[in-house]
Amino acid sequence: MSLSPAVSAILENYDAENPGTRAKLVQMLNHGRLAGTGKMVILPVDQGFEHGPARSFAPNPVGYDPLYHWQLAIDAGLNAFAAPIGLLTAGASRFAGQIPTILKVNSSNSHALNADQALTGSVEDALRLGCVAVGYTLYPGSEQQFDMQEKLRELTKDARDAGLAVVVWSYPRGGGLSREGETSLDVIAYAAHIAALMGAHIIKVKPPKTRIEQEAAKKHYEGKDWSRLEDRIAHVIQSAFDGRRIVIFSGGEAKGTDAVAKEIAAIAKGGGFGSIIGRNAFQRSRTDALALLDQLISIYADQAAQEA
Repeated sequence: MSLSPAVSAILENYDAENPGTRAKLVQMLNHGRLAGTGKMVILPVDQGFEHGPARSFAPNPVGYDPLYHWQLAIDAGLNAFAAPIGLLTAGASRFAGQIPTILKVNSSNSHALNADQALTGSVEDALRLGCVAVGYTLYPGSEQQFDMQEKLRELTKDARDAGLAVVVWSYPRGGGLSREGETSLDVIAYAAHIAALMGAHIIKVKPPKTRIEQEAAKKHYEGKDWSRLEDRIAHVIQSAFDGRRIVIFSGGEAKGTDAVAKEIAAIAKGGGFGSIIGRNAFQRSRTDALALLDQLISIYADQAAQEA
């Protein structure tokens, strides 16, 4: 498959990467219904680790079956599927080659008292499972942030050496951050920038709210109306090397279809490269999940057409 102008433009921003890593980025960008558009929608299913099985799957009990999520991502025509080692292992042979996969290599759980994550997978596991990338959660602001950064540095080196891409979930929390500050505009932009500085190829952050958390940063945000989500998204993209890194946004807590679509439309309009949406997909019935994902893909496809 030849590269579209949109994908070629993105790859130019990764010209220092080795051919293997660039090829893995192309695999994701050229897969599914958004292939060639430069946009991405990814299904992540690591919430069982983070929130527990009942909180994650009881709303739609077929989600207890790991193979259900594989098939949902494939049938929806998504760019990639991300999950921890056990869930990927359960379907890697059966679904080999049908969708690019991302191994989530660290995880926390709802029993933890500190903002930290344990390593639960490796680059070697990702290669054995046929993955295109490894995914890693970083907690900027936490008491463990520097140890997490050092582990990410080693992971990124190993992934690059193996020709894999690196996806960083950059989720500010802990330390001196308030609960509201975790999704404030300045802190989310900072988190995206830190992930870019750490060498992430794809950066996942939460959609930013209007709050400005850091006192020293407030003067730099004054004088502009930040009430529109698309403007806040554009600032986050700007903070990730002025749009030279792929930034995708989480779907967040479960919400109604209209609210999800409205948020995705703002992300697309603000220049977001895509969405990584889990609970808002797999907690719906299969029919409703496919309908929602179809709607989101259409939003990104329409935005890509406008940008072309």
